[in-house]
Amino acid sequence: MAGFDTSGISQQAHPTVADLSECLFFSPGDGRIWLQDQRMVLLHSESLGSLRRELIDSIGLDKARGLLTRAGYVSGARDAQLVRRQWPDADPPAAAMAGTRLHALEGVVQVELVHAAYDAVTGVYEGEFLWHNSSEDDEHIAAYGVGGSPACWMQVGYATGYVSTLFGRLIVFRELNCRSSGDAHCRVIGKSAEHWDDVQQDLRYLNAQAFVGASAVEAGPVPVADLEAYAAANPGTEQSMVGTSSSFNAACHMLHRVAPTTATVLFTGESGVGKEMFASTLHRISPRKDKPFVAINCAAIPETLMESELFGVERGAYTGAGASRPGRFERAHGGTLFLDEIGTLSYVAQGKLLRALQEGEIERVGGTRAIGVDVRVIAATNVDLRQAVREGRFREDLFFRLNVFPIHLPPLRDRRDDIPLLMSHFLGHYNKRHQRQVAGFSQAAVKAMYNYAFPGNIRELQNLVERGVILVSDGEAIDVHHVFSSGESLAQDVLSLAWRDDGPATLSLLGSRKAPLPDEATGVPKSGALEQAELALLRQAIRRSGGNLAAAARDLGVSRATVAYRARKFGLTV
Repeated sequence: MAGFDTSGISQQAHPTVADLSECLFFSPGDGRIWLQDQRMVLLHSESLGSLRRELIDSIGLDKARGLLTRAGYVSGARDAQLVRRQWPDADPPAAAMAGTRLHALEGVVQVELVHAAYDAVTGVYEGEFLWHNSSEDDEHIAAYGVGGSPACWMQVGYATGYVSTLFGRLIVFRELNCRSSGDAHCRVIGKSAEHWDDVQQDLRYLNAQAFVGASAVEAGPVPVADLEAYAAANPGTEQSMVGTSSSFNAACHMLHRVAPTTATVLFTGESGVGKEMFASTLHRISPRKDKPFVAINCAAIPETLMESELFGVERGAYTGAGASRPGRFERAHGGTLFLDEIGTLSYVAQGKLLRALQEGEIERVGGTRAIGVDVRVIAATNVDLRQAVREGRFREDLFFRLNVFPIHLPPLRDRRDDIPLLMSHFLGHYNKRHQRQVAGFSQAAVKAMYNYAFPGNIRELQNLVERGVILVSDGEAIDVHHVFSSGESLAQDVLSLAWRDDGPATLSLLGSRKAPLPDEATGVPKSGALEQAELALLRQAIRRSGGNLAAAARDLGVSRATVAYRARKFGLTV
């Protein structure tokens, strides 16, 4: 297989356990442990075993497995991000092996490589590993004895999260042998998702919630999409969502809690995060699922037409009204009315909407009779309505009428753990839609996607992948220049303090304390002015944080390890 083949590489290939252990920092004075810029916690294995038992006994084995698998996935994704930052130029074999060593360093399991290969051209991954001394097995066997099925759920999630994050496409791991099921050791196989016969069962454990209906939320196949414009681009296609990040899962759980009720829901979040998708999903899993779902984009309707759009119009009400027609409230009777971008409504329209919500009845433009409507209202906005109320741009009484059950949807930059799933889904979707056979993403493209800020959120990721699918030739991998070709702002792959014209001074962290500084790599000394600016920035950040390096790192936008390294370099005392 082209690309890399790790079946014969040394267990001491860089980065080694010693290299990784240098990322581990203990700060007992303030009660914190750091693995690079990730805060860690030392826990007794027995306490995790106790938590595992309580989860299984209280919510059932299947739900507990899903929860622990997702927790493992997030841990693996975090470690993959650490390796990418710490060793940005590491070759794929070394980066892949670093995950096995990190897992051992964290006291979870000893990993023995049998074989692993990844073809960068086709995007195909295959790997086989043996797990020894699994802490998860120890606790499961202590609680339940040897049973009939594998039990290393967190570790399977970790492997899936780590490798998927590393290569930017969904790689699914399965545990075929396990000590918990009577085998001598644990054996796992990892493959690209499309090379398994069926990954629906595997994906079910990665989902916080499978939204398939009001009475069957836990049943059926798990979706692998989460995009706001999917329904519009694919009429008649089942809408679905997936996520592993904690913020996304929290929104999904809140959605499930409110679905059986008739409460008004207010979705908040940036443009492109999936508010319309969440709204339509809420309708689909509610008791009103067989009734109409009517959506209106308040920002797209002129103020002079808003009243007639919402409430309807009687014939002859104004010039051009040649026939009576119902408004959105009447069309949504018995179902759900989705008011998108509600923050753009004029003050007059807000007052008329408030009356309709309070009274449960509307009156058509030019009409003389009240029409009762039974409508569940869902609203969405990308502006801060509380601030709009303070500024007098939004009615306070309408805000409180809408803010019965608010759900905030996180931006994509806060749920980067979901990027491999989304990239993999969109790649498959657009391959099929445009009848292409694009292999996958280059490592440079994956790295760029993870470092990109995604101001357009999921909608922008969707567009970038579609652009790449169109530009690249069949059988080739999507590279950076295929995806970022219209002026997107990418992070610079340097490790230096620098002044930016468009914002505050920042540290650009796509390197590490292990990577050489530019002057060390080239032999060219830095200018004294730059060193002085660097030193000044560090001093200011450390002083503002009261000597707390973690807080200083957050202020500068880098990892704690980088700040600690630079402080030692300049001889700063903390």
